[in-house]
Amino acid sequence: MIMDALATVMYAGTKKSVVESNMVADTPSVAAPNPAEGRNNWSVGVVLEFPRDTDPFLKSTVKAAEAAIHYHCGKDIEVNITTEFKSKPRPEVGHLLPGVKNIIAVSSGKGGVGKSTVAANLAIALARLGYKVGLLDTDIFGPSMPKMFHAEDARPYAVNIGGRDLIEPIEQYGVKLLSIGFFVNPDTATLWRGGMATNALKQLIADANWGELDYFILDTPPGTSDIHLTLLQTLAITGAVIVSTPQQVALADARKGVDMYRNEKVNVPILGLVENMAWFTPAELPENRYYIFGREGCKRLAEELGVPLLAQIPIVQSICENGDNGTPAALNSDSATGLAFINLAQAVVTVTNRRNHEQAATKIVGVEKR
Repeated sequence: MIMDALATVMYAGTKKSVVESNMVADTPSVAAPNPAEGRNNWSVGVVLEFPRDTDPFLKSTVKAAEAAIHYHCGKDIEVNITTEFKSKPRPEVGHLLPGVKNIIAVSSGKGGVGKSTVAANLAIALARLGYKVGLLDTDIFGPSMPKMFHAEDARPYAVNIGGRDLIEPIEQYGVKLLSIGFFVNPDTATLWRGGMATNALKQLIADANWGELDYFILDTPPGTSDIHLTLLQTLAITGAVIVSTPQQVALADARKGVDMYRNEKVNVPILGLVENMAWFTPAELPENRYYIFGREGCKRLAEELGVPLLAQIPIVQSICENGDNGTPAALNSDSATGLAFINLAQAVVTVTNRRNHEQAATKIVGVEKR
């Protein structure tokens, strides 16, 4: 009778009953009333096995199973449902990426300053220097890395490692890469509330096979948002690289980005600033420099904040073309722009090593409970 009741409970993950889905892990137990043991009613024990502990249908399925047993077998029956999981539970925060040595957030206070271009080329340049590198596109609503890495048709698959089903990052240009762009229609807007976006981000971090990495680069969205807070509450970020253009409106937003990481509750070190679009050099006049957005604004801001200016990246038409074609400039270290990104990578290695030698490890931002 218990199995008949459970046969009426639908599991949304398979659109079949929990019995048809082979989710009843063991024969249900039935115990008669025993006042001596404090049990005055019949009791039923059921074990349901779910794919993973983060199953979005877990609670609703358990409640439906309890209701079905009460309906078919009697409302006074004590129902005890325990859950098991085919995939081992996700590690706790603080133990998510044991094989990752350094986590670098590439951020900007403002959109349109070339942050993703810098993040992509930094990751490739580090890989070309011989480091093991991972890159996570954390911009859930505007992912750009699939296109920049010429991997728009890639579809990551799942692998079972240590009893857990993990997403296998794709590998391109020596970099392990994941983006929500691999899982959504690129021509459709991602209409998600904040909670859905942050949960998706956590999966890309915690439920992926990142393995051993020297540098894990986070390409963060513009501004300061739920995504940034989720990253700070999930990962101990080694340091942040702030990208800006020289113009004053961009520098004002860059200050906000710096302030977010330097907040007393965050305390993520600023590794340095990158001045993107520092000057324009036309292909036919390679020796000329035209300061379209102002001159050395980031350099002055870096001096004011007491942080290094890691690089000045010029506006060159090939940077844009290479990004659109999925062949970032750092792939060609013989070019002036490719060399600029190699130099940036070397600077990031230097400041990261100094930071690790002189400062304590970053602590994950705690979640305030009210």
